[in-house]
Amino acid sequence: MPRNITLKQAEAVVEACKAEAVAIGQPMNIAVVDDGANLVAFAAMDDTKLIGADISQRKALTAVYFQMDTKDLVPLVQPGAALYGIEATTGGRLVVFGGGVLLRRPDGTIAGGVGVSAGTVDEDHRVADAGRKAFETERAGRVGEPA
Repeated sequence: MPRNITLKQAEAVVEACKAEAVAIGQPMNIAVVDDGANLVAFAAMDDTKLIGADISQRKALTAVYFQMDTKDLVPLVQPGAALYGIEATTGGRLVVFGGGVLLRRPDGTIAGGVGVSAGTVDEDHRVADAGRKAFETERAGRVGEPA
């Protein structure tokens, strides 16, 4: 069965994320996964934080598993909330703070996710969201045009 995201699309996501990371002055680790949370493309920019390689992949996986951006999980995992402690149930595979975004196909099905790590949570989400916008442009066949 073919993936819901192609290598070309994943590479476009990585390139857009890298451009946004340069624009904000924060080198990033960028991971793109398919709808099964399998790694399709990865980049570690020069001078980025080493720990971010693992975290970026986990953010992308978390977005796919929960079918939502990781920043939207924050209120659900606080003490007393319905999903409090969920990250501990998966051996640390989940990341429940911003920087992972979901990628959807035009029909709404999940194509995959992108995870970004090395900046602040807001910077990570901003860079990941730039990748999502590039995916929306790439999948529509409008490369080079605004999303």
